[in-house]
Amino acid sequence: MSMRKENATKVESTMGLLRSILRAFGIGGRSRRQRTRSTYEVENVIPLQSADPWAKAKRSEQIVTAVTGPCYVVDGDTVIIDKRSIRLSGIDTPELDHPYGKNAKWALIALCKGHVIRAEFDGTLTHDRDAATCYLPDGRDLSAEMVKAGFAIDWAKYSGGKYRLYEHAGIRKKFWRADARQRGQWPPQPKC
Repeated sequence: MSMRKENATKVESTMGLLRSILRAFGIGGRSRRQRTRSTYEVENVIPLQSADPWAKAKRSEQIVTAVTGPCYVVDGDTVIIDKRSIRLSGIDTPELDHPYGKNAKWALIALCKGHVIRAEFDGTLTHDRDAATCYLPDGRDLSAEMVKAGFAIDWAKYSGGKYRLYEHAGIRKKFWRADARQRGQWPPQPKC
């Protein structure tokens, strides 16, 4: 085999492997089912500029600033819309293994059930989740509704304190683990 053919074979096998990896992470080509599904709506798509000379031949990368669709609730402050894991911006709820964690999840399920949710991303990532302000069809903010219902507390570091006025009296004692996490005291620091 000539050197040219050998190099071409290596390039083809490498590209095939790269395509497989990209598809595994959901970046590659879409199946027919995904192409025809119109349940989700993507808005305000901004194409990125690429220095790659083959950019026109490749599918352009995009930044999505908002998605709309039905959601799947993971826990009290995490939902999935259009296969995107989204964290509700500006609030903190107990984790599922903490006291009241399952109550917070079921409260969010009750708020979202049967509704199309709109998520507007703010560009931050937390634990591999895009942070977003999520809205119900009538315009209510999901984060504010969770705090008003007594299932979440304001996280001033991310919200600027805009949900603090909706907190119930004594809620920080009830959600002491979430409060300790916000102050950087959870898990407990070892004493030297």
